[in-house]
Amino acid sequence: MAKDTFFQKKATLNAGGKLINLSTPQVMGIINLTPDSFYKDSRKTEIDPILKQAEKMLAEGAAFLDLGAYSSRPGAEDISIQQEMDRLLPAVEAVAKAFPQAVLSIDTFRADVAASAISAGGHIINDISGGELDKEMFATVAKLQVPYILMHMRGTPQNMVQQTEYDDVFAEVYAYFVQKIYRLKQLGVHDIIIDPGFGFAKKQEQSYALMNRLQEFEALQLPVLAGVSRKRMIYNLLGTTAEEALNGTTALNTIALTKGANILRVHDVKEAVEAVKIMMACNQDKDK
Repeated sequence: MAKDTFFQKKATLNAGGKLINLSTPQVMGIINLTPDSFYKDSRKTEIDPILKQAEKMLAEGAAFLDLGAYSSRPGAEDISIQQEMDRLLPAVEAVAKAFPQAVLSIDTFRADVAASAISAGGHIINDISGGELDKEMFATVAKLQVPYILMHMRGTPQNMVQQTEYDDVFAEVYAYFVQKIYRLKQLGVHDIIIDPGFGFAKKQEQSYALMNRLQEFEALQLPVLAGVSRKRMIYNLLGTTAEEALNGTTALNTIALTKGANILRVHDVKEAVEAVKIMMACNQDKDK
């Protein structure tokens, strides 16, 4: 059970001068700027479809848009920094210009890409590697003074499926966060969000074990992001596909909310926003 105090918890992010209150869970819409992301309907590689998707997600209630130009699905092709920049920067600039009120998260593990994307109009860095794949990332985030999404992963997208041996997956992920958070705070990073990295260097049962104990990350006193949308942990379990995994995603997002998730990172914003509204209605009388 989530703590009774969760929905009254005060948690704010300063993203580009915009204060975002996470005491009500918020939704982050995924826009993949790659031709090979695992869910084909999320792929937007031209500016017009990118802007249409951004407009739709914002209208449906997304508090954040997460733009990424490097596919992190298991076994995805490694691309150069220049390729990532060429895909990402025009999209960030276009979305920031068309929707100046939007809060843009930049999904990259490369410090140079992060810095360029923030200059182009981004507000948050979402790093799947937790600083492991670019030793300059933590210092860059500190210098930029932007919120940082710290995710747990082992290895790289190309080899993470071979790195799934844990004695205790929750304990090891928790210890990873403690170490990384300390380093980030020593550097002066003020806004940190933690993401357990469901499916990243984790077998299906390990991802569910983390979800089962998600509320225990509350002890870190930081916002928690849950990113389970249409993932293999859902569609493998149900014997379906990513395209058929919306219902399972909504079910798992709802479980994440009951366990204290502050941000849901999703392909389907409308359904996630509805899950938050229903959860909030269920919790509205808890302090009365």
